[in-house]
Amino acid sequence: MKQTGINFRHLYFFWVVAKEGGVTRAARRLGLAVQTVSTQLLQLEQSIGKALFMQQGRNLLLTEAGRLALGYADQIFLLGEQMQEALSEADSVRTRLAVGISDSLPKLTAFRLLESTMKLPKPVRLVCYEDQFEALLADLALHKLDVVLTDRAVRSGTTLRVFSHMVFESGTIVVGAQALAQTYSAGFPASLDRAPFLLPTRNNALRGRIDEWFDMQAVRPDVVGEFEDNALLNTFGRRGAGLFFAPAALEWDLREQFGTSVVGQVPQVREQVYAISNERKIKHPAVEAILSSVHEGVFAPA
Repeated sequence: MKQTGINFRHLYFFWVVAKEGGVTRAARRLGLAVQTVSTQLLQLEQSIGKALFMQQGRNLLLTEAGRLALGYADQIFLLGEQMQEALSEADSVRTRLAVGISDSLPKLTAFRLLESTMKLPKPVRLVCYEDQFEALLADLALHKLDVVLTDRAVRSGTTLRVFSHMVFESGTIVVGAQALAQTYSAGFPASLDRAPFLLPTRNNALRGRIDEWFDMQAVRPDVVGEFEDNALLNTFGRRGAGLFFAPAALEWDLREQFGTSVVGQVPQVREQVYAISNERKIKHPAVEAILSSVHEGVFAPA
């Protein structure tokens, strides 16, 4: 039997019922009779050949098929809302740029990259989201984001049609609050043995390179904290809780904003930044501006 496709009006009623937790509340929200909502829901179930809800006492619960359908409905109607927003902004004086920022990426790095978008001839309205790497990739694949800024490339073999563009690469430095840095500067890197360190968690792309470097130097740090969120790691470092690694390209920013001092240079541990997009060639004018700014030396000291 040839399928005629899903009736999106029926699907929308299902979505509201699922969100409201019942037909009566959904009908109240929609301003319709309970019978009308129930009928449309039944027609959707008949068209797909699966029950989406099951009754448990007075509660209406999603079936396994219902939970699956809800996940897709969330994406469909969220994209619908974004489409309406995009259309309403079509004649706006500002270009919208939705950016996903990996929680492991140094926020100073993100700022220096995004700062360039503020200088374009057509003004840009930045919409920034921070999340874990995998969640941001999923949102990018669904076109909720224009670009993701992160510290790692997408693994080969992924089913997502997204593409990694290396923005820049930098050696790292070990830094810390001034008093702490002075204590461990002499005799670097051997002086770091048993030194207090704040490190990224082991799922961070940089952590493996750091651990390998410690092994090569026969250094065993005293790890006083591990952080997924780089901004929180930097805050602890600023307060003198431990030494930490940072991109050498941001040495000036760290000194100016955090008051940190450099303990030593670690060129062997490389920090990488990627812009991930849905296209092999980046076309968004604001993202092109980011890439151009890197080539023009955006990370050079001011």
